[in-house]
Amino acid sequence: MQINWNYIKFSALVLAIVGLYGFADYRSKGRETQEIEIKFLGDNNLYLTEDSVNKLLIQNYGTLKNRTKEQVVLNSIEEVLKADPMVKSAQVYRSIKGGLISEIVQRKPIGRVEGVSKFYLDDTGKRMPLSRHHSARVPIITGEITGKSLEDAYVILDFINKDDFLRKNVIGIHVEKEGKYQLRFRVENFVVNLGGVQHLDEKFKNFMAFYVKAAKDNTLEEYATVSLEFDNQVVCTKI
Repeated sequence: MQINWNYIKFSALVLAIVGLYGFADYRSKGRETQEIEIKFLGDNNLYLTEDSVNKLLIQNYGTLKNRTKEQVVLNSIEEVLKADPMVKSAQVYRSIKGGLISEIVQRKPIGRVEGVSKFYLDDTGKRMPLSRHHSARVPIITGEITGKSLEDAYVILDFINKDDFLRKNVIGIHVEKEGKYQLRFRVENFVVNLGGVQHLDEKFKNFMAFYVKAAKDNTLEEYATVSLEFDNQVVCTKI
């Protein structure tokens, strides 16, 4: 009987590859986590610290360092991080050297509600708790706080944050009632009666035309209220 050496060589090669793969997989699963690295992405990293993230992980998993790959479930860690009220998104993965890396994007507050309950409004329009690590310098929202008024406040703040002048100068939104909002400015003493959130682009164009002229005439301090509630006009009340 003639022996098929090519077949034997091929079978031996396959067995060797399977063996090496199994050995590598065994060593990989048994490799211990050497270090844990917390990375905060973006420029909004004030409300959650590396220490607080490490404490969160310890509370849920104990010490992760020196644990094997099989003992550390990456998807589970991601879900724990995402559940933190300061976290917008999180990704957990392993480095080539066996380290555990957590990349975290923190939520961004754009307004702060001051009422019976105190909290931030973030850049997606959702409630965000205050942080013990940092207090954001954002416009204060006061008055009759309801679900609808918060939705409108978000629309106003989103518009304001797209304009350099408004973003730097508007320091507060007061809710008189749903659909009736006032703005307070950093320097000027007058109150801007905005009305509802309809036609914001037109309202603020009219306001800026008024503001530029009044600033040129040195008359800004003469006004107590500036109303943008009426179609295509600015109605002012002097002190």
